[in-house]
Amino acid sequence: MTLYATLEEAIDAAREEYLAANPEVIEEEASVEQFAMQKYVMQDGDIMWQVEFFTNEGDEGECLPLRSGEAAQAIFDGDFDEIELRQEWLAENTLHEWDEGEFQLVPPEGSEEADAAADEWEDDNSESDRWA
Repeated sequence: MTLYATLEEAIDAAREEYLAANPEVIEEEASVEQFAMQKYVMQDGDIMWQVEFFTNEGDEGECLPLRSGEAAQAIFDGDFDEIELRQEWLAENTLHEWDEGEFQLVPPEGSEEADAAADEWEDDNSESDRWA
């Protein structure tokens, strides 16, 4: 698994990996049916990305399918808005690093991110809590 600091780098690398895995395909004639991506939060707080392209819709890899058909092909061809892709990403699908190379859907306890989430649910014994 190779992770990239920017989504654009991850897409470029996935395009190159797809072409390397399919040497019979000429880049200008490549036809992909599925685009998949994954967002990672590292222990140091850095955000990293992984992307995959697949020839057939429904093929499985390490990332979550995000676009298919013409939309996947457009991303492969470089016609995409990175901000739009980031906005479409669901936060609950983000993987958080617990230990080096080990990821889970919830942040590790004791991290700033986990502490902030816990604080949102903590009972502060306010007047509103007593009436709930």
